[in-house]
Amino acid sequence: MASRPEAGEPGPDLRSWLATLQAAGQLCRIKALVDWDEEIGAITRANLSLGGPALLFENIVGHRTTRCTKLFTSGIGNRRQIQLMLGMPDETGDAAIVRHLRDTFKRPIPPRVVETGPVKENIVAGDDIDLWQFPAPKWHATDGGRYIDTFCGVVTQDKVTGRDNIGVYRGMIVDRDKIAKLLAPIQGWGGHFDGYKPEPMPVAVVHGWHDVLPFCAGSPFPKDVCEWDMMGALLGRPVDLVACETVPLHVPASAEIVVEGFLDPDPATFVDEGPFAEYPGYLDNHAAPTPVLRVTRISHRNDPVLRGALEGMRPGFLVEDSMCNYARSAIAWNLLDSLGVRGVTDVWMSPVSNGTNIVVQIRKAYRGHAQQVAAALWGTSGSIWFYKNVMVVEEDIDIRDPQALDWALAYRVNASLSDITLYGPTLGSPLDPSTPHEKANMAKYGSGEWHRVLIDATRSWESEPRPQWGGRHYPAVDTIAAELESRIAARWQDYGIGIPYLDDERRELLTMEQLSKRLPDV
Repeated sequence: MASRPEAGEPGPDLRSWLATLQAAGQLCRIKALVDWDEEIGAITRANLSLGGPALLFENIVGHRTTRCTKLFTSGIGNRRQIQLMLGMPDETGDAAIVRHLRDTFKRPIPPRVVETGPVKENIVAGDDIDLWQFPAPKWHATDGGRYIDTFCGVVTQDKVTGRDNIGVYRGMIVDRDKIAKLLAPIQGWGGHFDGYKPEPMPVAVVHGWHDVLPFCAGSPFPKDVCEWDMMGALLGRPVDLVACETVPLHVPASAEIVVEGFLDPDPATFVDEGPFAEYPGYLDNHAAPTPVLRVTRISHRNDPVLRGALEGMRPGFLVEDSMCNYARSAIAWNLLDSLGVRGVTDVWMSPVSNGTNIVVQIRKAYRGHAQQVAAALWGTSGSIWFYKNVMVVEEDIDIRDPQALDWALAYRVNASLSDITLYGPTLGSPLDPSTPHEKANMAKYGSGEWHRVLIDATRSWESEPRPQWGGRHYPAVDTIAAELESRIAARWQDYGIGIPYLDDERRELLTMEQLSKRLPDV
């Protein structure tokens, strides 16, 4: 952990993050002329699918001489960029990244308020406010407009407790000083919004700071955890905040762009927002009335850079949001610990499902252990977007190996023995296309609707121990004896098979497989 800096010492920001990426060969500056209308989105899609670098677009149609001329995207679009952000070597694996985040999130570093910072270099007010001056892309062909709010940090405050919430909530430009915002009542800022009624809620939107901001803002921390504290934990120093100009909120002093304003709860002021090709990877093709952020001030650095991100993940086409599942897995693990669920040994949320599916590995200690895992996850506020399908396995199953999970599903799950549990209806993602449209009406219900599934793929304790299984409830796993494996490894060249006998990675997997011999007998 880095030592805490003195007040006034320059801290991390988007520009220092760009320098880090460039030094590691993870930044491409695109000087060719590109169009904000779909072309940037298509380039970004192809680049992310190839595991490519971060992209800084510096020559955008219609924005050569506007207030903002540059757009940055794909800053945390692959594992190497996540490793760089966390200061970890490039050989660090997924499990180690999740464990690092799990530990780091337990060491919050609160922000500190400073008098001023680079974000105050330009203050835009009144008739000079013009959101069309910023190169917000139309990311997808079917989008309802130009989406300026994608990988930003939307800052609001609980009117009673004064605690800040920083979330990633999409927004579409509808006028020079108006942004239509998708708002789910159960989310952090949804609760704040309800607390301000009937008055408009103050909002600040941060576009462009160090990428720990969207990484944390897009992760489901519990209500009593402030995202500023988590960003500080990842950076090893406090986030320097400055006061906004027209709203009682604070934002990073070295942010690129901050948009301030008020979100009106009066339905008469709502406008249609969308469609937008969202995270599930499907085209929704409908708009819905949403609250409007009326902009009262814009502040920005000299030569500012807008931060944006593509959505819509599917197999072979992950996006930056997919990489936030490292943080989401760590948060889910910490949540289970805090709620008293014992014996959790690993957690993984597959990047392609964006947390809709989660696999939890446990050291099974009691009947109903898997059911406790699912119940704990389903009771959290983050469950509106996450944990629709929960799979629980034991320590001998590699939760990042599809073959291991398929094997566990095949031979440790028997639906007639209650290994599959259906729960619902519950709240759920209104953006999941598997939910009927009439049940995903947020204006009417406040969320979508899910029926959730638990797959208990742990070994059953229901049957009596069998003598032929060595007195266990479940048969032992078929493995090669260590002595025999060593003997054939020593003689492998004699056999003339022509392929190396067990590379280092496979040797490690066999060692993990043999751990099953030391697991509690079932």
